[in-house]
Amino acid sequence: MFSIGTLRIDTPFILAPLAGYSDLAFRLQCREYGASLCFSEMISCHGLHFRQKNTLDLVRTVESERPVAMQLFGSEPDLMGEAAGILSEHPIDLIDINMGCPAKKVIKKGAGCYLMKLPALAAKIIRAVVQNSKVPVTVKFRSGWNHQSIIACDFAKMAEDNGAAAITVHARTWSDGFSGTADWRLISQVKQSVFIPVIGNGDVQSHGDGLRMLAETGCDGVMIGRGALGAPWIFSADAPENPSLAFRLAALNRHLALIAKYQPDTPPSQIKNHAGRYFKGVPGGAEIRRQIFNQTSYFGLKKLISSLS
Repeated sequence: MFSIGTLRIDTPFILAPLAGYSDLAFRLQCREYGASLCFSEMISCHGLHFRQKNTLDLVRTVESERPVAMQLFGSEPDLMGEAAGILSEHPIDLIDINMGCPAKKVIKKGAGCYLMKLPALAAKIIRAVVQNSKVPVTVKFRSGWNHQSIIACDFAKMAEDNGAAAITVHARTWSDGFSGTADWRLISQVKQSVFIPVIGNGDVQSHGDGLRMLAETGCDGVMIGRGALGAPWIFSADAPENPSLAFRLAALNRHLALIAKYQPDTPPSQIKNHAGRYFKGVPGGAEIRRQIFNQTSYFGLKKLISSLS
């Protein structure tokens, strides 16, 4: 249990902002399995400025998922500040600033992890967001740009000095992408560098991994990203370590029900991206995934899943 500003976090397990995945239905499911806080996928400050429908759809939330965090990305302090003000008018509990995304399309805009190369600009962005936000502000970043510039501790102090209420550290560099092994030692070093809460991120593939990260690094929270895809039960200490096919099908059926209730217009391609991941490592999983990706509608997918039960 810890607090981010005035926001109380009851358990240390948190869902990461995952582009294309951390939508309302998936966040709700992760909350049901015990995630204490869920982050939206990244939201463009430009999209908010122009009130674009696709962007505003990402901000949609419901009372039952609170507390909920929305993640902003951009590279212009004024626009980021304006976007924080817009987000603050919605029923949310926290705004996170993306300074860790390694995607080329984000880097080309001078946003995401590129801001670790420009700490003075990053500081201006953090100040602008904090000044315009009505909720606590956090910053998510990486170890550094590459292994010749590991600056996470200094970057963490800068974020704290400019008003961040907590930080999340993905213990890889931009040059690492998602390859190699996350260096949890860095999370421990960052924790010792600041007074605000530190959330660790990287290589948490099971609930046990999360507990180990807490013990080894002393971090306050554990953010789980890819490890939660197709396995939202990772947030539960009571879930089986190797879930049966029946367990996975029940979880997927619940996910599909949440989509039908809250996001009935979700494109089949997006639903299939989620659904296929439930069968990773399952005997016959490759064939199940093939059948899933052959479906062209929600109802076809639902019928297929029912036939597997």
